[in-house]
Amino acid sequence: MTRPTTRIISRRAALGTAIAAGAVLLPPLHGLAQAAAVFAPEDFGARGDGRSNDTAAFARMAQAVNRAGGGRIVLRRTVYLVGEQRPGLQLDPFAFAPQPILRLSQCAKDVSIEGNGATLRCAPGLRYGTFDRASGRAVELPMPNTRPGSLASPYDYMILIEGCRGSVSIADLELDGNVGALRIGGPWGDVGRQIACDGLFLRDNRGDELVRNLRTHHHARDGLMLAGPAILPPGTRRLFTGIRSEWNGRQGCSLIGGRNYLFADSRFAHTGRVAVSTPPAAGFDIEAESAPIRNLSFSRCTFEDNSGCGLVADSGDTADVRFADCRFVGTTNWSIWPNKPGFRFDRCEIVGACVRFFGSPDPLKATRFYDCRFTDAPARSANRKVYLNGPMADLSDSRNILFARCRFDAVAGAQLPWSTAAIFENCTMRQTGAKPAYPRGTFRGTNRIDGAVDIAASRVSGRLVINDRVIPPRG
Repeated sequence: MTRPTTRIISRRAALGTAIAAGAVLLPPLHGLAQAAAVFAPEDFGARGDGRSNDTAAFARMAQAVNRAGGGRIVLRRTVYLVGEQRPGLQLDPFAFAPQPILRLSQCAKDVSIEGNGATLRCAPGLRYGTFDRASGRAVELPMPNTRPGSLASPYDYMILIEGCRGSVSIADLELDGNVGALRIGGPWGDVGRQIACDGLFLRDNRGDELVRNLRTHHHARDGLMLAGPAILPPGTRRLFTGIRSEWNGRQGCSLIGGRNYLFADSRFAHTGRVAVSTPPAAGFDIEAESAPIRNLSFSRCTFEDNSGCGLVADSGDTADVRFADCRFVGTTNWSIWPNKPGFRFDRCEIVGACVRFFGSPDPLKATRFYDCRFTDAPARSANRKVYLNGPMADLSDSRNILFARCRFDAVAGAQLPWSTAAIFENCTMRQTGAKPAYPRGTFRGTNRIDGAVDIAASRVSGRLVINDRVIPPRG
């Protein structure tokens, strides 16, 4: 998967580990910018009537915040129409260049955006994709296509906050990309339309990042992009709660670097189900590019009905990621693809087929599941669609994948896990289909399997019952 640079070609701390124990209490996000200067877009010419284009007013406000080194941005509960593009210069890679909206950079003081229920909505009729510079018509060039001169985007990022040393807080805000009302041009990049058009991008900030009640949806590329530095000051927080990133073109969230992120009570759904669909089209893509990714945690989050994987981690330097009380629902693609060391799942539900778990001689690096449920039952999917692809979990020959006190219910056509070196400890498995399954490896504690299975070459210790027949210890 090729990653476009900030604008065109690339795409892409301290509470993470506590999540495995259960719920985490999140601090309130207000009060972070005490005695700070206050800014409102109306003071810079914004109308906020949902009809007038307020892009220039937001850009002027951002410049004032940058000059002040930070401050409080206070919005009204209204719709601000944003998004503007101008003809690119002759040597510009853009035929129709996006104009900045809310771009905050290098602030030494705290920065806060108090949304108060406001919506930033992209203006209709703007171009996204590749277009002829002279005629303005959409063009489709042979792929892969990285030739400059034809790009168009209504905005690169609705909100970009980068390089800040003070805290960053955002609350009670909606970012609406309005992709269904855009003029869609041809593809660009390795596949799809790898052109920046994202809701929120937080990049290289060294202070706290605290985001609450953010709905970011219908963006042509990503709803949310995060790129933190490799090293953070001690005690720095990265807290995201109540995030709803849905109906975006490429990713619900792209995490491309950083550490100590905690997501709670959030939802990443329906990626690639809109007018634009660009691979990977995942709910959440963990892919270290700008810095290693460490100590990432999710609590009570949902990843559902994405065109690509619900969760994918398959490249870059990533490790130590935990999920507690989360749901993963694959309807047309894999529910999870956790191919990096140190992934742990506690009390999670995985609906639909999953693949590419990380195996290792070190059991603590191999993917681990505790008290999780795996199922293909349509009733567990909101639209009653469940992705089936042979075994409900394809572990291949990955070593030391652990399932402790887990339940597998293959009741709608899937097979039980396919494995050769997994560890099943105190698990219950049920399969209604007649095609044999191959959950092989090591059985520890008390395990029960009902259905057509072949466990040839497995090791058995403790008690294993298959179709009411006790299997004697072996191996």
